[in-house]
Amino acid sequence: MFGICNLGIVPIRSEASDRSEMVSQLLFGDSFKIIETSPKWTKINTTFDNYEGWIDNKQFQEITEIQYNLLENSEIVLNGELIDFISYETNQLMPIPLGSSLNFLEINEVNTSNFQFEGKKECGVKPKDNLLKTAFLYLNAPYLWGGKTPFGIDCSGFTQMVYKLNGYKLLRDASQQAIQGEALSFIEESEPGDLAFFDNDEGNIIHVGIMMENNYIIHASGKVRIDRIDHLGIYNVDTGRHTHKLRVIKKVI
Repeated sequence: MFGICNLGIVPIRSEASDRSEMVSQLLFGDSFKIIETSPKWTKINTTFDNYEGWIDNKQFQEITEIQYNLLENSEIVLNGELIDFISYETNQLMPIPLGSSLNFLEINEVNTSNFQFEGKKECGVKPKDNLLKTAFLYLNAPYLWGGKTPFGIDCSGFTQMVYKLNGYKLLRDASQQAIQGEALSFIEESEPGDLAFFDNDEGNIIHVGIMMENNYIIHASGKVRIDRIDHLGIYNVDTGRHTHKLRVIKKVI
């Protein structure tokens, strides 16, 4: 069985309960495979990043394998505005966030609610130097564990969405993203758009950010912010101390 998110934002939870931790989010148009069902909850595996979790049965539209395959074979098209509106056949409007998937709108067999969109669309692979332009769209977005939108986002959700809007695929969590790309030996080798990863005292990757020029980094910590980075890690310009210990810098593009 398969499904698609037909609402603006839907939480993905670690367990089948409203009180359970939100580990990620579905955005409008995201598709997934259905692994398990219960009277109130459905366990899913997301198409884009192969992420598993539980969603409320009332917050998605079930689709057939044929419809799912049509989506899989279509070009990825995303909402390029911080927030925009989808209209559908009942003349109602629904807000959708930056990075929502729109490719199914042109597939009549899937767009059974006749959703329509007239805003800015993003598609295709963009140059690496466009990554920071996209990252700045999320500047000052509040930190939210499991979040993927300008209204709340976590560190790896931020890097994943920035790369996705430019046509590149990152996995969901920082520890997963850390296995992608080529490791660099020194900060001086990095370019704007490369990913910096940070670990805890046990050596586990717990944070990720996007490198900028002149030893600056943009990352989600409290909010999406810009800080200094050196060989020790991230230096918070507000508190005057290092907050994250640098582990490795990876070149994905």
